[in-house]
Amino acid sequence: MNNLAQRTFIAPLQLIISLGVLIFLSAWTINFWQAWVYLFIFGLSFMLTLFYLYKNDQRLLQRRLNVIEKENQQKKTQLYINVAYLAALFVSSLDHRFLWSDVPLSVVMIGDIFVILGYFIIFIALKDNAFAATTIEVFPDHKVVSSGLYAIIRHPMYLGAIIMLLGTPLALGSWWGILTFIPIIFLIVRRLFEEEKILSHHLSGYKEYCQNVKCYLVPFIW
Repeated sequence: MNNLAQRTFIAPLQLIISLGVLIFLSAWTINFWQAWVYLFIFGLSFMLTLFYLYKNDQRLLQRRLNVIEKENQQKKTQLYINVAYLAALFVSSLDHRFLWSDVPLSVVMIGDIFVILGYFIIFIALKDNAFAATTIEVFPDHKVVSSGLYAIIRHPMYLGAIIMLLGTPLALGSWWGILTFIPIIFLIVRRLFEEEKILSHHLSGYKEYCQNVKCYLVPFIW
C-alpha cells in the first residue's frame, strides 16, 4: 500500500475516532444513539469521497489531504472554523448529558438529512472542480471552473459545509448547539472573502468569471 493509499484509509478513521472521543466524553456516555448515527453518516460520507478521489483524481486527493495553510491570516481563519465546529459538537454533547433540549425525532432526522445533503453538495463540487484544495492557493495549472454548480454560485463547497454544519447540532439532538452556528457562518464568509481576494489577484480569468456568476454562496440571493 503506497503512502497516498494509507492516508486515504487512515485519515477518515483518525477523524471519526477523534470526533467520537470528544462527543462521548463530553456526553459522558456511549448511550447516545444520535451521535452514533451522526458519526456513521459523517464518516461514511468522508470516506467515500476520499475513496472516489483516490480512484479518479489523486492530484485533487493530495490537495484535499493537505490541510496546512501557508498564510498566517488563513491559518487563523482555518483554526477558528475548526474550533467553532468542535464547539458545536461539545455543546451538543453537553446538551445530551444534562438534558437541556427536547428535540423531536423528526428534527434529528432533518439534521441527518442536512448532513448528507451538505456532504453531497461538497462531493459534486469536488467532481466539478479539480482545483478545490482544502487550502486557499493558486496552482501552476490552475484554471477557472465555471461549469456545474460553479455556474450558479462561486463557492458551492462553502454552501455544502454550511448546510452540513447547520445539520450537526440538530442531528445530535441539540437546540443549544445551534448557537455555535452563528460564528461558523461569520468565519466561513470571512474565509470566502479571503479566497476571493487571492483568486482575483492571482488566477487569470477569475474576475471575468465573477462578472458572469454574481452570487457568492446562495443561488439567486447572494
